[in-house]
This record gives sequence, C-alpha cells and structure tokens, in this order.
Amino acid sequence: MIPANLTTQIKEQIKQSVIDLRSKKPLVPSITNTVTINLVANTQLAVGASAAMIYLPDEGEFIATAGESVYINLGTLFPIHSETLIRTAKTLNKLNKPWVLDPVAIGIGELRTDIIKKYKEYKPSIIRGNASEIIALAKIWELTETPNTKGPVGVDSTDNVSDAQNAAIQLAKYTKGAVAVSGEEDLITDGTLVITSMGGSHFMEKITGAGCSLGGVCAAYSTVTTPLIAALTATQHYNFAGKQAELKTKAPGSFQVEFIDQLYIATPEDIAENPFIIK
Repeated sequence: MIPANLTTQIKEQIKQSVIDLRSKKPLVPSITNTVTINLVANTQLAVGASAAMIYLPDEGEFIATAGESVYINLGTLFPIHSETLIRTAKTLNKLNKPWVLDPVAIGIGELRTDIIKKYKEYKPSIIRGNASEIIALAKIWELTETPNTKGPVGVDSTDNVSDAQNAAIQLAKYTKGAVAVSGEEDLITDGTLVITSMGGSHFMEKITGAGCSLGGVCAAYSTVTTPLIAALTATQHYNFAGKQAELKTKAPGSFQVEFIDQLYIATPEDIAENPFIIK
C-alpha cells in the first residue's frame, strides 16, 4: 500500500533537485546522435547544467572522468562509436558514476546490437526510451520473455507505454536504477514504484530530439539525486514546459524555441506540481 504522504515527499524531492541542479551547474557531457546535438545541449543548459558533446574514444574516457554524469544515445552511429561507447561506459562503471542510456533504434544493425549487449554489464543508472525500445532492450538483455510486439520502427514506437511496464520494471530491478518510458503519458519506475507523469505537448512529436534531449536532462538531474527522482524530475520538467509552450505557440518551429524558454523559467514548484500519479 502506498503511504499517504509519499506524494508530498516526492514533490519535496523534486523541488530540491531543481534547486540543487541550478545551484551546482554540473558538467554533464553527452555522446548523442548528430541530429539532436544542438537540442540536447540547449536543454541541458536551460535546466542548469553545463554541456559538452564528444565522439572520440579517448575523449569518452576523459569526459567519464571529468563529468559528473554522462548521457549516451545510440542514434546515428559511426564505426568509431564501437570503441567510444564501450570505453566510455566501462570507465563510468569503474568510477561508479551515474549515466543514462538511450537505446535509440535498438535492433537495427549488428553494431548497435553488439553495443547494447555489452552494455548489460555496465548497468546504466537511468534508461530512457519509447515503449518499443524498452521492450526490445529487456528482451536483448534476456530479462523478459519474448514479447508480442513489432518492436521499434526506426526511432518510432509501435507499442503503448502500458505495454512496456513489465519490461521497465525488470530493467530497473536489474540495474538497481530507474527506467523512463516516454509516450502520451510517461512512465517512470525504479522496479518498485511505478509513477505516471502527465502533460507535454503534441508538438514534441513534430520536432527532432524531444526524447533524446530528455535523456540529456535525466543525466543532468542524476548528478543531484537518486535515479528515480532524477528521471521523474526531468520528465516533470519536460511535461510542464511542453504544456506551457503549447499554450503560447501554434507551430513546431516556434514551439521549440518557447519550450527551451519554459524549461529555463519553470520554478521548482511548477515542476513538482505538474500532475503525476503513483501506481
């Protein structure tokens, strides 16, 4: 049974996380796909972190040491990433530093699949993806039975968020971290609690990198709090800012600009009070 004061406790943790991130201004490097570099960096800056984008193997090891958390996105891969992504995750694991995995387009090609399989031993603090990506990752890591799903089509999900709940729970239990599943309503779990965050905007599907940049913001918040609260705070921040930006704009181009502004001006109270439900 969920304690009556748990919602209040979580709201207080969310508010404190926002305050701490803006005060700390941590360095949160990213290895992300070339399509979304700009948005990932700008959203990290808007919420209070310092951004850095790299792709070379030795730079990956350096930022794993120098940064306070790292966001790794398996989007547009190049051959060099086979070395960069493994060396970076291995160093993060060795140093026991938080990091976020975004298994974009999981299941496409041998390089991507091989990296994903190797990542099982390095246990990311937070995994963020759409429903089909989360289901596919749990299958590849052999944490769930073969699902009745078509899997992701490119970067798009063919499954509903609710379909991925069991896979998300099993992944979180295995990593002892958190999993965030993006969709019409976002699901966040640490393997025990399952929380649904509401809000956002339909325009998020009309700009490139909304989900990817959320992963970067999850990494930012992971520098100041637990994986569950980090993933939830980032999602709450996004859902509040998206909702506000939609009220002020009528098209995707202006929405993207307004969205970054709303991330920047959102108060800790705004973010904590965005609607969420503990299941």
